[in-house]
Amino acid sequence: MIKIMIADDQELIRESLGIVLGASPDMEVCAVAADGNQVLSLIKKEKPDVILMDIRMPGMDGVECTRIVKEKYPDIYIIILTTFDDDEYVYGALKYGASGYLLKGISMKELTEAIHTVVNGKAMINPEITDKVVKLFNKMARSNYAIQVNDEKAEQLTKTEWKVIQKIGCGFSNKEVASELFLSEGTVRNYLSSILGKLELRDRTQLAIWAVQTGAVNRTFE
Repeated sequence: MIKIMIADDQELIRESLGIVLGASPDMEVCAVAADGNQVLSLIKKEKPDVILMDIRMPGMDGVECTRIVKEKYPDIYIIILTTFDDDEYVYGALKYGASGYLLKGISMKELTEAIHTVVNGKAMINPEITDKVVKLFNKMARSNYAIQVNDEKAEQLTKTEWKVIQKIGCGFSNKEVASELFLSEGTVRNYLSSILGKLELRDRTQLAIWAVQTGAVNRTFE
């Protein structure tokens, strides 16, 4: 059973999402919150697997809440509910480790599929904003949102690890990386764990940003 917390300052959205997701046989809405502060007060007791996080909320917005949640509870998946004019907020959410970015107004089928996707360890980006997010990654790589890695640590990476980094920077899932590099998914997961450990990065989102930042996505590794 996937335990879900809904964080949105609009009561109608909270109730609507709660009704629809609660009807899914493998999902349970364990809590609802109107802002980031309520999320943090409920999270320890309710222990959700996934948080559907509105970005613009009073008190504490979704970006700051994402940062705190991922620092304290790194195993909780966060899906950001966004709109096209939320660029500034999405930058922060990307930086702090959100697993999904969806436009408000998507179908309930798409939402439940997105929840399953992130629980399985993959990033989920609404197709309508994929190009936008790629541009955000590039902008972040040139701004103060860029991920910093010690050069000596980067030198520890093997050629295969660089190839894995390149694919992740291009948005590939573990399955797609495995297919491209003729590896098993388990081997890719092991490589990813090793890479994150060497670079002291929190998750694949930070790694993807760093890959764009360093130009690894455009390099040729023979």
